[in-house]
This record gives sequence, C-alpha cells and structure tokens, in this order.
Amino acid sequence: MILVASLLFVFVIPASAQEVTVDLEMVYKIRQEGQRNSDIERLAYIMTDLAGPRLTGSAGLDRANEIARARLAEYGLSNVRIEEVGDFSRGGWDYSKAYAAMVVPYYNNFSVTPVAWTSGTDGIIRGEVILVDIRTIEDIEKYRGKLKGKIIMAPSGSQYEVSFEPLAKRLTDDDLERLAMTDVSGRPSRRYMGDYMAMREMRNRINEFIMGEDVLMIMTQGNAFNIPRSSGSSYDGKSTPPVTEISVPMEVYGRMERLIRNGEKVEVEAEIKAEFTPGKKVYNVIAEIPGTDPKLKDQVVLLGAHIDSWHGGTGAADNASGCMVMMEALRILKAIDAKPRRTIRVALWGGEEQGLIGSRGYVSKYLFDREKNEKKPGFDRFSVYFNMDNGTGRYRGIYLQENNLVRPLFEKWMEPVRDMGFSTIAIRNTGGTDHQSFDGVGLPGFQFIQDDIEYGRGYHTLADTRERLLVPDLRHNAIITAWLAWNAATSDQLLPRKPEMKSTQQRSPFGF
Repeated sequence: MILVASLLFVFVIPASAQEVTVDLEMVYKIRQEGQRNSDIERLAYIMTDLAGPRLTGSAGLDRANEIARARLAEYGLSNVRIEEVGDFSRGGWDYSKAYAAMVVPYYNNFSVTPVAWTSGTDGIIRGEVILVDIRTIEDIEKYRGKLKGKIIMAPSGSQYEVSFEPLAKRLTDDDLERLAMTDVSGRPSRRYMGDYMAMREMRNRINEFIMGEDVLMIMTQGNAFNIPRSSGSSYDGKSTPPVTEISVPMEVYGRMERLIRNGEKVEVEAEIKAEFTPGKKVYNVIAEIPGTDPKLKDQVVLLGAHIDSWHGGTGAADNASGCMVMMEALRILKAIDAKPRRTIRVALWGGEEQGLIGSRGYVSKYLFDREKNEKKPGFDRFSVYFNMDNGTGRYRGIYLQENNLVRPLFEKWMEPVRDMGFSTIAIRNTGGTDHQSFDGVGLPGFQFIQDDIEYGRGYHTLADTRERLLVPDLRHNAIITAWLAWNAATSDQLLPRKPEMKSTQQRSPFGF
C-alpha cells in the first residue's frame, strides 16, 4: 500500500538524458497556498499606489527598492538586500509639476507627461506652435533661423482610428497553436538594423539643429484615449540638457495639427518643473531560499522582473506585475516550508527600461565577463532564469529561445498545471527584456507567453496604474512560477544549455 500511494504522487520518464520526476504532492501544496493565502492583492497596492513611479535614477525608484526589500524580509527570505550594480550615466531626473494648455484660438487644458531627462521651463512659458516637417537632412535648412521662441511639433505619426477589436483578449486555441508551430526567431534583419541606425542618425542631426535654434519647447504625440506617453531623451548626463519636451494625447495633438494646417494660429502655455541629479547608481533587490543539498546548494535557480518603470502612471503592468509574481512565488515556497536542493533566488532589476542595466550588471558580476569573454565562477553553477515582463495577463506557455533541449522538461512540468491553461511551448525567441541578458551569454533564460490585457493602452503611458492589473491572473502566474522554480531546483541536473555555436554575424544594437 505504501508503494502504491507513493506512485500516485510521483511518476518518472526519461527526457533529455535525465529522468524527470514530477512531485504531485508539492504541486498540490503550491496551488493551495497560492489560491488560499495569496498576497497578490496586497502587493498590488504596495508596488503601485504606495511605491509610485519608479524611473531609473529617481528618488521614486530608491523608495520602491526599500519597500520591496522590506516586504521580502517580512516573508522570512534569506540574504535580502539592495545591491549596487553600476553607475547610471544619465544621472537622476525627477519632475514636480507638469501643466500645459492650448490658449489660442481658445483655452483647453490637457494631460501632459514630460519626456524624462529634458529640461524644465523657466516658470510659465507661452508660445506659438509651429508644425515642423523634417524628413531629410536637407529639410533642416527650411527652418533654420525661424524657430526661436516657438513651440514645435512634427506631423502626426499616426491618426486615431476607431477599433472594433477588444482592448483585452485571451489567446485562443488557434493563437496558441500558431505560436507552438512557428520557428520564426524574431531576430531583426540586417536591413532593419540598417534602417534603425539611419533613423537614429537622423534623429541626432535634428536634435543638434533644435538645440541651436533656441526653441521654447517640443511637443510629441502620445497615445489615444487622451493618454500621454512616457519616454526619455538620450541625454548623456554631461552636456547641456535637451530642450523641454512634453508628450500630449493623440487627440489633442491631432486637433492642434488640423488647426495649423487650416491656417489658424495656435498658442500653448506650459510649466514644467524638472530636476537633474548627477552621480546616481543602479540597484537590484535580491532575496532567496537557500538550497539544502550539500552538493547542489551553491547552484542557482533565478526568478526576476524589472522594478523600474517610466514616470507616467505607477508602472503597474510594466512591470510591477512581474515583480509581484516573482515575490509571491518565493512567498509561496517559503510558506509551505519548501526545501529546494538548489538555491532559489529572486531579483528585481533596476534600469531595464534604459538597456537591461540591472540584469546585465548581475550577469557581469556573477556569471560572465563580456569584455574579456570569460566565464565567472557562478556560470557553471547557474541553472535557469525565468522572467516576467509581458503585462498582467495570465501565463499560457513559455518561449524556448530556440533551446529545444529543455522541451522534454517543460512538457513534463506542465502536465500537473495544464488544467490552468499553461500548455504551449514555442521554439521562437522573444526579446526586449531581461531574459536576454542570460540567453545572450549562453545561459538558459526564458520569458512567458501571456494573454494580452490592455497592453496597448497602459504600455509606457500615464494609464499604467493599479487599474491595469488582473489579480486572478497574477495569482495564477505566481503558482506556475513557484512550481517551475521548484522543479528546476530539485531536478538532478542543471537545465540543458544551447550548444555553443561559432558565429561571424555582427551583433545588433538590440542586444541579440
């Protein structure tokens, strides 16, 4: 009877040159703890409303790091710390006021978000709005000497169109089947990279021209739904800060453009208070559950998400949601007194939005020296990194980053949570976030397939607030993350890595 009972909880199959053991008793405990005692609701408040905006280098991010550190310590995790990973060349930037209104041909105020690392105004300013259409270097000469004291805007990059599609949707079975079948890598073509470099050069030339023209302010087009975007300039932290720049909603932008094109004079008044702080650092927030196996305890299973955000809204879906899930996953394991063989660590990265600074800094410090092209001691003790940064939607599967060697493991680990809708494995790459710091040096790093929940409305905008979060979906994701982390931390071997391949291809500016 004892043997039969044990077989109900464990079954084994050979996969990827190692046996895959699935502990059904552990998945039961994880699911029960994650559903009945979830801390996601409280974390949703702590990491958005309480923490506030978390721009890299800002006082807001420093505050959020302390809030997250305190919560992780309350969970009883070990080695909880805020760890410096490097300098931030742009320096800190904060704003304390953002006001703008059209005052001619009539008064109408509107929402506005300053572009980070651009100057504030000298009190309230007022100026005529000029439409500046520069498409080639030669076009610059048409405006030379004509923009002093003006507020400038470019022709609309896009027009508002009524959509008959829902703002949020679940991935259908057909959607998931297409993801599972495709082998498209997602890497940019050389032509696309060339276009990107040309566009960047063009923007640099325009910026140089504007800096010399004594322009009063720049307006850029924001999102629809009367929402400004959040973004930052390419300020280097040393030279003269760029001209004041604000993002205004698409509807406001379009109205002013139409007025100007129809011969009406448009004037705007604004006041932006901004402050630069040199000498800022980037930090990661780290905590862990130590491994218990004498031979494996120094090996690491890493969970992560970026804690920095843009300064509009409170960075809820991007990416407090990921931080909450990873924090909750470790809380679940700690609460059920899990004893992993390997150490399970969580890292909340700083500076992701400015180029994966926190995760790249961690890799450089512990795993791989990119400059010397040398492995560090932690490289051979690293098992896997799981990342979440695709909004608040629930997990539906995982991207393999072309590492088919891990497919048998993931297929087996998925079986006990398949009823939760977590069932799809896609061979393709997905990019733009912190798993690339690990995948880029040959370590297993993975990002999840998630339902698209209002990502277009909240992504990098003033609307990325607590309202964008779906607590049931995040609770769901934390359970699956805890389960995957447990399996990786208790398996007999490290997760398989992609075989090393010699390549002569030039690396792209996107970090691949």
